[in-house]
Amino acid sequence: MGKDSKAKDAKGKGKAASSGGDDAGGKGGKGKGGKSADGLGTCTYVKARHVLCEKQGKINEAYKKLQDGWLDNGDKVPPAEFAKVAQEFSECPSGKKGGDLGWFPRGKMAGPFQEVAFNTPVGAVNAPFKSTHGYHFILCEGRKN
Repeated sequence: MGKDSKAKDAKGKGKAASSGGDDAGGKGGKGKGGKSADGLGTCTYVKARHVLCEKQGKINEAYKKLQDGWLDNGDKVPPAEFAKVAQEFSECPSGKKGGDLGWFPRGKMAGPFQEVAFNTPVGAVNAPFKSTHGYHFILCEGRKN
């Protein structure tokens, strides 16, 4: 893996996986009844797309395509454009469907993936992070109870 994995691991993994759960949920501001005003961390279902790559260099290349086209300008990535990147780069079977995972409940996805998915605002793409399956980034398309 070499120097590539060490350089991005601290930046990508730390930002999305560790701060994504505590900071993103806390910034939404929990009101009475423990429900966040924006639904972050409190919803029961999330609709998401993702890109999965075994190698960190490949996930960084895919994420850069989104940065260059939208994220660096502060724009939201259209689901159709995210789907093109997923079809090109993702090594998950869902990549053929544009990375579409559909609606899934809490408890269905493994640890860090679930944490990031349920704490990413609707319309946002998180920074690449590592899970037991490889490296991911996620586009949250919706949330519901």
